[in-house]
Amino acid sequence: MRVLIYSYNYYPEPIGIAPLMTELAEGLVRRGHQVRVITGMPNYPQRQIYEGYRDKLYMTEKRNGVIIQRSYMWVKPKPSLIDRVLLDSSFVVTSFLQALKGWRPDVILLTVPPLPVCVPAALLSWFHNCPIVLNVQDILPEAAVHVGLLKNRTMIRVFEALEKFAYRTAHTISVIADGFVENLEGKGVSSSKLTCIPNWVDTSFIRPLSKENNAFRLENGLDGKFVVLYAGNIALTQGLETVIEAAARLKHQRDIAFAIVGEPKAIENLRQHCEAHGADNVRLLPFQPREKLPEMLAAADVGLIVQKRNVVSFNMPSKTQVLLASGRAVIASVPSTGSAAKAIKKSCGGVVVEPENPEALADQILELYNNPELTSKLGKQGRQYAIERYSFEQALNQYEALFEKVVRTPAVKPAYMFSVNKSSS
Repeated sequence: MRVLIYSYNYYPEPIGIAPLMTELAEGLVRRGHQVRVITGMPNYPQRQIYEGYRDKLYMTEKRNGVIIQRSYMWVKPKPSLIDRVLLDSSFVVTSFLQALKGWRPDVILLTVPPLPVCVPAALLSWFHNCPIVLNVQDILPEAAVHVGLLKNRTMIRVFEALEKFAYRTAHTISVIADGFVENLEGKGVSSSKLTCIPNWVDTSFIRPLSKENNAFRLENGLDGKFVVLYAGNIALTQGLETVIEAAARLKHQRDIAFAIVGEPKAIENLRQHCEAHGADNVRLLPFQPREKLPEMLAAADVGLIVQKRNVVSFNMPSKTQVLLASGRAVIASVPSTGSAAKAIKKSCGGVVVEPENPEALADQILELYNNPELTSKLGKQGRQYAIERYSFEQALNQYEALFEKVVRTPAVKPAYMFSVNKSSS
């Protein structure tokens, strides 16, 4: 098949949807399919265009058999509401023009958010008469409204209209957790249109490694410590202040050390919180190159998933699968009814504590520190669950089968897009 992946983020961006779409595209190529990726100039998570991609309107690369067609985006490090509108609008226009260049796809895989990209994808689908598989990573605007990121009523109505448009124009909607299915069915989306394919992890790449002579530990003064690690996005939905306040409660335990790895500007903001709480047992570190990710995860005794209590229940952090695959125990400071909590409980690879509760988090860390057998058992159980439930090959099989099914059973063109009134004389 000829598969066109419409993804706002892609390699070399290190976190979020970018590594997943990169692995999927390259996996499809290895199985003999042709893949084009329509994406922007890499900028995440720093919100600055990477060196080598700046001041370019368009750029086409080929990596591991995948054709990567990049286009300009309006990017600001600290975007206002207007900047966010310009960001999405610029990508909508430039990406559509870029997508018209190249072979006709048999199927389009569109990842959202961002929602406005559903418009050029729908036009492309109509132009080429090919179906869209909508891959929903987060449900907007609902998730953004819930955490206070989106407050403007006009913008909320616009995004609600885009959400409905995206669901209508998609042949099939793939979601990453069961909570998404329940949410979309509640909005009137037919269950026959929905399929659940969890995000995956490459279990041959992310794997348990020894803590002995671990370079990450040695370079950051963590050797001989019980290491509690948070690595990934640091945004409003996480609330990493909880981790710092938990660390402050444990600073008398000199064998316990915390490491928070993230984007440098976010790290600097957390540094002030560390100083305010006297959390001198916290190492604040920049993102590591992707090739060092397995070693960094192996440096931990415990991996953290952190969310605020007001995060919507269907939210599923992609780090969940990665931490389980690393073979380390997981503590999830997340809402107990959410997708992340359910995944950790099912895996038996970790424990769930109340979100935004530093005392509960500190107590759980101390319990695992004092019970190394339990910590090791949780890590092994999580690793086994990741292999059984979240392996990349399993997900690749599911997407390949889904694309083949979609191509064989094309949907009727939506009448509201382009209609011609017919009358009989």
